[in-house]
Amino acid sequence: MKLIPRQGLLMGCATLALALTGLARAQAPSSGAGNWPERPVRIVVPFAAGNTLDTAVRVVAEEFRKNTGQPLLVEARPGGSGIVAAQAVAQAAPDGYTLLLSNTSMLTINPHTFSKLPYDAEKSFKPVSNFLGTAMVMAVHASVPASNVREFIEWARPQGGKVAYASFTAGNSSHFAGVILNQKTGLNMVHVPFNGTPPAVQNLVGGQVQAAFLPLLAVKPHLEAGRGKVLAVTSPQRSALMPAVATFTEQGYPELEIYIWAAVSAPAGTPDGVIASVNRELVKALRSQEVKDKWRTMDFETLPSTPEELARFVAADYKRWGDAVRLSGFKASE
Repeated sequence: MKLIPRQGLLMGCATLALALTGLARAQAPSSGAGNWPERPVRIVVPFAAGNTLDTAVRVVAEEFRKNTGQPLLVEARPGGSGIVAAQAVAQAAPDGYTLLLSNTSMLTINPHTFSKLPYDAEKSFKPVSNFLGTAMVMAVHASVPASNVREFIEWARPQGGKVAYASFTAGNSSHFAGVILNQKTGLNMVHVPFNGTPPAVQNLVGGQVQAAFLPLLAVKPHLEAGRGKVLAVTSPQRSALMPAVATFTEQGYPELEIYIWAAVSAPAGTPDGVIASVNRELVKALRSQEVKDKWRTMDFETLPSTPEELARFVAADYKRWGDAVRLSGFKASE
């Protein structure tokens, strides 16, 4: 039998040890972060292109590209109270390259209004960061003879179900603002949902509906052109873009103090290391002065957060809308 020299044996053992170490590392669970992002990142939004939120995301996308060298591609999946977008991301690969612009509707209202959903609002996603906050306005067609909420109610009440209001989707805060106003005032406004803000605005200024609950930026150009009026804002304070318009609370309707928000979520199963990388880049973009300045002109507020802060925020909003939906008795049609 031929003996292997001691030096050769030691070298062979060292080579084997290195090989086994490499194999162990390859088999060990990975944080998955790597050098994220190494390719374009897709963010799915629940509204049609041209929506005010779509515009806001594209502002962040430009900052994201400057910081990372990779594009943040905005993919519109409108419809179904955000269900279409949520389902698409819930089924996506959990690798950090498909994100969801989640919102009030899909995470905190839909679970209370739909008996079945193709996703689990709590288990299908991981929180990444809060993103955006804003208020809505109650806008009316120029022909409506009212300049505040009380005058609108006095005009609308005798007309029964002949007055219609638009929302930017069914089952959203835009929809429930009208439900709450009906409930608190005895009105019987008919709800007309649209797939996104632009068609809701078009139908309002065209006179197909008499009222709408929408972001201020979406209706502001039409107000300046005399094609509509704003009766109230849903924020706690008056908007800096329209300081003459009183809040709902000032006008005696505190139940209509509604803050709408959008956050960023990732598919469940996305590694924590990837979540941390996505959070870092999004928060960096949201904290940039350029994004803040551009959003301020849209009446939007940046809301960068940790994943844990977002989880607590969503849990509190979930309870708030659960109570509101239960009191309204509303249930979405399947």
